Amino acid sequence: MSATLEHSVVLDEAAGVVRILDRRVFPSRVEWVDAATPDEVATAIRDMVTQSSGPLYAATAGMALAALQARELPVGEARAALGRAGRALATARPTNAHPRDAVARILAAGRDADDTATLVAATVDTAAAVDRDYREASLRLGRATLSLLPESPRILTHCWADAYLFGLVAAAREAGREIEWIATETRPYLQGARLTAHSLRELGQKVTLITDGMAAAALASPRGVGTGPIDAVVTAADRVALDGSVVNKVGTLAHAAAAAAFGVPYFAMVEAPDPGAPTGADIVIEDRDPREVLEVLGQRTASPLVTDAWYPAFDVTPPRLVTRIATSRGTFEPARVGDHFTVDADAPAPTPAVVRRRALDEPAPVAATVQPDTIAFHPVPITPTEEASE
Repeated sequence: MSATLEHSVVLDEAAGVVRILDRRVFPSRVEWVDAATPDEVATAIRDMVTQSSGPLYAATAGMALAALQARELPVGEARAALGRAGRALATARPTNAHPRDAVARILAAGRDADDTATLVAATVDTAAAVDRDYREASLRLGRATLSLLPESPRILTHCWADAYLFGLVAAAREAGREIEWIATETRPYLQGARLTAHSLRELGQKVTLITDGMAAAALASPRGVGTGPIDAVVTAADRVALDGSVVNKVGTLAHAAAAAAFGVPYFAMVEAPDPGAPTGADIVIEDRDPREVLEVLGQRTASPLVTDAWYPAFDVTPPRLVTRIATSRGTFEPARVGDHFTVDADAPAPTPAVVRRRALDEPAPVAATVQPDTIAFHPVPITPTEEASE
């Protein structure tokens, strides 16, 4: 069983294009955008034709396309063309580091090529290897994440985790375990409502959709959502700094803070932390066109009198709100996530104690006409160091 979005970027060598499934209109319409040049691939990434893991797949396909289009050039000109393509693809969206790292690995593979044919072959082969390795790493990441969860977990997720989501579902199937999902809609592009929830249903998963503003209520309620209380918040991370700061779709910070306030763990998934980002402050947060907040899927929703808006595409969740970070090499406390690079990639990761579900005498879903029970809010205390710095 697979989901439509598992294979949403295709390099069509015969046609000389990269075909990208347009996630902006999926699943209402299944349309493909044909990018005939690496610059057009970069534009598609920047314009949100594809998101989450999609930019990595598009970047690898774009580099392969650049190599194929340089086959008739002298080796120096071919190398220069690949360099230009790499810069465009790696910087199309600044916060997600996966395209940047993929491009760096692909360019490095052809560094010692003495002729164009060797350069092209190294580029195309490495692009395919990056794509394959990322998918395999996502399954290992799914297994690591599953080790943090109770036997039949009920988890709240935000935005669109893409390959990480597929890896976690595959890991659960592999272990004979079931997951119940609560997905936020994720404004303004509604990735959670359109991509996450749709893909989970394609995969036969139980999923309940809520609006972004309902997450805190869902975490606070002892009755929970769906069939009971939420066991954990689990999201992907576009980037994780070495201090354990998690950068993900804007809204993640609010959900992590609410989870901490109500005693629910927050787990972040990332293939690997970014060694180039010592702290969360070292990660550039992409500001998108604020007009996107005034509309939903191209339809104006704000009053015509409203002209000002703000749209940071990501936010930074500080380490104190992160319970544990899962990577393709195991799970780590936020402050020790840099240990990912010292762990033997082939060694079995130590399994932490499984989190137990919060006990309830009479677990029951919330009826549509019943207001969920609430719990007194207990703010997360700041550390003395943070207090002194304010």
